[in-house]
Amino acid sequence: MRAVIQKSFGGPEVLEVVEAERPEPLAAEVLVRVHAAAVNPVDVAVRAGSFPLLGEPPFGVGWDISGVVEEAAPGSRFRAGDEVYGMPFFPRAANGYAEYVAVPSRQVARKPASLDHVHAAALPLAALTAWQGLVDAARVSEGDRVLVHRAAGGVGHLAVQIAKARGAHVIALASAARHDFVRGLGADEVIDYKVTDFTEAVRNADVVFDSTSQGERSLAVLRPGGTLVSIMEHYDRDLAAKVEAAGYRFAGISVEPDYAALEAIAELVDAGKVRPHVCATFPLAEAGRAHELVGSGRAQGKVVLTVG
Repeated sequence: MRAVIQKSFGGPEVLEVVEAERPEPLAAEVLVRVHAAAVNPVDVAVRAGSFPLLGEPPFGVGWDISGVVEEAAPGSRFRAGDEVYGMPFFPRAANGYAEYVAVPSRQVARKPASLDHVHAAALPLAALTAWQGLVDAARVSEGDRVLVHRAAGGVGHLAVQIAKARGAHVIALASAARHDFVRGLGADEVIDYKVTDFTEAVRNADVVFDSTSQGERSLAVLRPGGTLVSIMEHYDRDLAAKVEAAGYRFAGISVEPDYAALEAIAELVDAGKVRPHVCATFPLAEAGRAHELVGSGRAQGKVVLTVG
């Protein structure tokens, strides 16, 4: 099979397509013929060596996949021919930029029926991050006021939609050029963070969903007892202590595989309440170009590799 690997840390040019052995699924695993694989900022950081999650190269990056079950062990949750999507093994290597991936059956779910593989692959890591922060940790519900940082980004644009699906009043931070896009996602208020200090413009938020390392500043907009969800500073114990001491809740989110959440997300997608935005696609051989775009910070929504 074809797979993308890197033999050293560095720029996008270190990514290369090689011929590799097709993985053999173990008991309780399924072999997935990958049709599409999303590129996330964490992929870029791992490739560059700024986030040495996988140790020293060589290794393959990529986690988000959507494809078709090629082989399934007897008694598996799936059968050959089932369409599935997921984020297997994170934070360990999944080698997602490949034609085949062997994954635990409980780390993938049935693909949303209303999406093609490209858009389904755009969901898992970003949507699970938003779900685990907003639903599992913050328990967002009807009438809550939710502030979303980077609302036009890969995680942010899904966080806006998931919060709206839960009945929240969503306040979104985005640059002026992306206001129409974010309003189209359902945001009730949109603030241009480049010209307006959000700490002066927002008050009494029940939840702040922070993907910008502005956790301490974000406390100014929370109501007493409100929740700060942080996906960038989730390991920061000093910040967690400050948040708790100030009378707020801290939820540090490091995303993990979760088939039950993927099933719930698929239901929202098929109900028309959540839809991933894909701003660009690249063939597997051009994984480096996809990394360039994601690394530039200019991507609106998600970037996806088409595999087969």
